[in-house]
Amino acid sequence: MALLCLILPLCSAYAAAPGTAALGFNAAQAGAVWGAALAFIAPRTLEPLGIPRMAVWGLSGITALDPDLTVQDQSGKLLLYGPNRVIFATTTPTPTDAGAWGVACAAVAAHAFTVSPALRRAGTEGVIRSFFDELFNHFDPYSRYEAPREADEDRAVRLGHAGLGLTLGREGRAILIARVAPSGPADQAGMTEGMAVLAINGQSTANGHLAALQESLHGMAGTHITLTVRPAKSLPQTIDLTRGLVPTQSVFGAMDKTVAVIRVTGFDRDTGEQFASTLATLMQGMPRPTGIVIDLRGNRGGVLRQSVLSVDTLLSHGTIIRTIGRDPASDHVFHAEGADLAGGLPVIILVDGATASAAEVFSAALSDNDRAVVVGSATLGKGLVQSLTTLPGGGELYVTWSRMIAPRGWPLQGLGVFPQVCVSLGTNVLAQQITALKSGHDMLAKSLAETRAARAPMPLAEILAIRDACPATVGANGYFAAATALINDPVAYHAALIRPLLAADTGAGSSASHGT
Repeated sequence: MALLCLILPLCSAYAAAPGTAALGFNAAQAGAVWGAALAFIAPRTLEPLGIPRMAVWGLSGITALDPDLTVQDQSGKLLLYGPNRVIFATTTPTPTDAGAWGVACAAVAAHAFTVSPALRRAGTEGVIRSFFDELFNHFDPYSRYEAPREADEDRAVRLGHAGLGLTLGREGRAILIARVAPSGPADQAGMTEGMAVLAINGQSTANGHLAALQESLHGMAGTHITLTVRPAKSLPQTIDLTRGLVPTQSVFGAMDKTVAVIRVTGFDRDTGEQFASTLATLMQGMPRPTGIVIDLRGNRGGVLRQSVLSVDTLLSHGTIIRTIGRDPASDHVFHAEGADLAGGLPVIILVDGATASAAEVFSAALSDNDRAVVVGSATLGKGLVQSLTTLPGGGELYVTWSRMIAPRGWPLQGLGVFPQVCVSLGTNVLAQQITALKSGHDMLAKSLAETRAARAPMPLAEILAIRDACPATVGANGYFAAATALINDPVAYHAALIRPLLAADTGAGSSASHGT
């Protein structure tokens, strides 16, 4: 790539030869990361932005670190300015050559590095991160860059933690198995709670520190470990186990009298299977549930596919969600392909202002398909989908590439899920709503009709006006009282469903169900 120092006063005092400019700054690493990122982002943004514009946005990260330095794209050149002078210039690559733009940006950053103590303090990774921070200032709140160490931690959370799925406890001097994670290596080997753990890799656990013993169970996925255990009223046995990725437990079920309550804390790698298993277990118990409450309060979402799989256990047909973006690969229509494991029992979904993303998909799908009544407040309104890639060096990039559209055609982004029964207006108003529903009248009918008839794009003022009818909140009272009142009164439950409210609005529901 041609490098050019403009002939301006004192230019030579700030420019460095190519061999010295990169001293202390890994230009090759930065160029590879930025080039790969620009190539990934360019075809996926919701609106076309162009590589040159994004590169200049990213290079403003140099200014963020050192306000005395600025970068501009002028007359076919990238110019690095210091106070009253040009420090460095390079010819801009062709607009579609992401790799070349990555190299050009790295050359600019390398020269800035040589003259700026602030950049040197940040180091190569700090400069790389600042590029993305400033680039994504022009994007939505969810597009982001994660450095290699952060990315490793996030991958562990997404995939599960490598280990055995065992939690140890102490009873007197004995070390016992306190908990076995479902589907983990220990569970698959038949280990159960209450077994005494006598040795780990042949080393006695007697007098061992509990935290150190627990830590010794962890290791790289695929590595082996032996545990000598003694089941109750049995002889000791040594079991060889292979460490694996232990799914995070995200679904918890219990009976509250005759109501099945399922708490979903997030939609992780194994949530769909956990949800189906939990629901099936509760349905097979005695007494048979009269209704189901699914608690999604505080659920920040997660993996879209796991939300879809969870919906499949309650919905036998219909559209679950549509995703629409500029890249054709981002367009999907997810249809229900499962069976209703609850056999048509009333379903109540609890949401609040912290319910987001995949949890909003779950709520919207069951509500729009008349399979559940949503109780709570307006949800967060995170209706954008990110595409993920791993960059050279191990960092990760999350780029928004599609919008999520509910089955009836309304956008989740900004608007969120508007509940059919609102708890955020106070317990007195909530009691009035329940009383009205028991007589077949819905006090929120107008607001619900407005939300389901909404279409993107929407002005912010319009979004806020709709949401104000049931403001987002966390920690309100009356959730379970409202849920059980609806389950115990079929008239109230059916009055709260969406379909009767929008019987005339056949266009949105019809087109959405066909994915058009």
